[in-house]
Formats: sequence, structure tokens, C-alpha cells
Amino acid sequence: MSRDKNERYGLIGGNASPYSQKMRAAMLYRRLPFDWILRSEKNDYLLKDLRPVLVPVLRLPEDGSLHLDSTKLIYMLEERHSERSLIPENPAHAFLTHLIEDMADEWVTKMMFHYRWAYDPDIHYASYWIADDRSASAADEARDKFAKMFATRQIGRMPLVGCTPENLPVIEEGYHFIIATIRDHVASGGAVYLFGDRPSLAEFGLYGQLRTLSVDPTPQSIMRKEAQRTESWLRQLDDASGVEGDWLEGDDLPAATKALITYTADVYLPFLAANAKATVAGEESFSIEIAGKSYSQGVFKYQVKCLNDLQARYASLSGSAKELVNGLIGEASVKILASA
Repeated sequence: MSRDKNERYGLIGGNASPYSQKMRAAMLYRRLPFDWILRSEKNDYLLKDLRPVLVPVLRLPEDGSLHLDSTKLIYMLEERHSERSLIPENPAHAFLTHLIEDMADEWVTKMMFHYRWAYDPDIHYASYWIADDRSASAADEARDKFAKMFATRQIGRMPLVGCTPENLPVIEEGYHFIIATIRDHVASGGAVYLFGDRPSLAEFGLYGQLRTLSVDPTPQSIMRKEAQRTESWLRQLDDASGVEGDWLEGDDLPAATKALITYTADVYLPFLAANAKATVAGEESFSIEIAGKSYSQGVFKYQVKCLNDLQARYASLSGSAKELVNGLIGEASVKILASA
């Protein structure tokens, strides 16, 4: 029996998963009907035929099919529902909101992963948080075993995602910069969000990573000391279903939005370009200079796809929209995006 699209979606995810939190907050803002299904050992059967098994997973109401990748899911919902879109109507702003979201998904996530698995208080907190969500009623012995196993696995993955002691200065400086930028934006007295008085795809990309960072002990203490207004901004995005607002008129953008675009152009796009170049050359790792500091990691094929997608979106721009984007990202980044 087929079901109408107006019935409820299923969103399977994790409380400690930044991409799950991103997706849940986006759906709440859009007032889409869905059931939040916390992934646990009791409901593993829901994902038994899914490969790869990653969260969040969106289950469609009409056929029960399962779909992956938070960015793709958000765009899928844009096609299915027109109300309360996350994509600004201005073509340049639409590109830039995607650019910031992509940076959050692929670069700010390094900050989340670094703080979570580099410091003992965070390792303990996160591993037991995930163990408790996995099996809320597990005996202490089983809980300890799972937490230790999960922490060991994640710590072992740190070099893969570039979270090494050598890269610490670049990663931690980026975290301080981003939370301060949002803090100052909120305090400026202008638009609450980056592209107007309503949240965009960019906000929810940042939200997923920063909301997780606002809970883990070490980055939480930094945020509360340096940028409490950023934490408040994140809490208000938890469920923004009551927010009403408009996109900014014209081409001008708030100072914080421009600062995040500049950061993305100076840090993230060169990273993507270096990763793609090394991947094409068959190299196993690459090194670049970011903000005057050395950064290196192993190649990551998925992020080649991210660059290709950004280049395709950039190529679709024309006229004044492309001119606006070019002026904000600078000549070096224009060359990266135009080199497809």
C-alpha cells in the first residue's frame, strides 16, 4: 500500500553525530513531519541492508526507502517541499550558503573530531555518551567494553582526517575564529542569521558541528569563556520551527558572513585543491601552508567529489552573481573553482 508524501519521514541518527543534529534541526525548522529514531543496538535491523551504514539516514514515507548524506538529503527535501526553503533566492547567496555549508561539513568537522578524541576528558565523555545511546540499559562491564572499543577506533582514525598534533594549531585557531565570528555577528544588532532573518543551509552545516562542540567538555569550556552568545545562537537553532523571517535584499552581506567566506576561501578551498591534486597524482598524502602554518594529511577521495561539486555549482553562475562571488572569494579561489 503506497503512502502519501504528507505522512511522516523517519530520521535515524545519533545524538553525538553532528550530521544527524544538522539534519534534525533543518527538518524541525522546515516543519516537516518526521520521527526521530535514535540508532541503537535494538534497531540495527532497520539498517541491515544499507551500505555504508552511516547516520543520518532518511526513510521516505511513501516507500520506506533509505537515503544517506545530509547535504544530499537536504537538497532532496528542497525538491519535495517548497515551504521554508534553506536556499536563498539570490543566486550568488545560494552558492555562498552551499560553500559555507561544505566547509562546515568537511573542515569544521576536523575541529569536532580533534577536540573529541585528543583530550582525555572529551574521550571519556564522548565514548560513554555514545555507549549509553547505543545501549541505554547495558551493564557496566558491557558499557565499559564498548566505550573503550569505540574510543580506540576513533583515535586510530585521527591521522586519516588530519587530526594530528602537528595540525593542532591550524585546527584550534580555526575553532576560536569561527565561534568569535558568530558571537560578534549576533552582537552586531543586524540580521540574526548569515543571509537574513531566517537560517540557511550554511547555518545548519555550522550548527551540526558547533552544537556537538558546545557539548563536549573542552570545546564547551572554550565556547562558554569566549563566545557564550554563540552557544545561545546554537541552542536557538535546536528547534527553529517558530522562526519567521526574510532573506536579505540586494547583494550586500553581513561582516560575519563575509569573514566566513574569506576563511573558506583562504583555508578550505586551498585544502580541497591540494587534496585533489595529490589524489590525481596517485600520492598518499599532501602538505600545504594554511595561515602561515604547515598542514598535512592523507588524501581523501570523498573531498575530491566535494571540490568537483563546488566547481560545477560555480560554473552555473553567470553575470552579476558570478561577479559578486568572485569579489568575495578572491582571485586564488576563483582559479580553484574555475579549473574544472
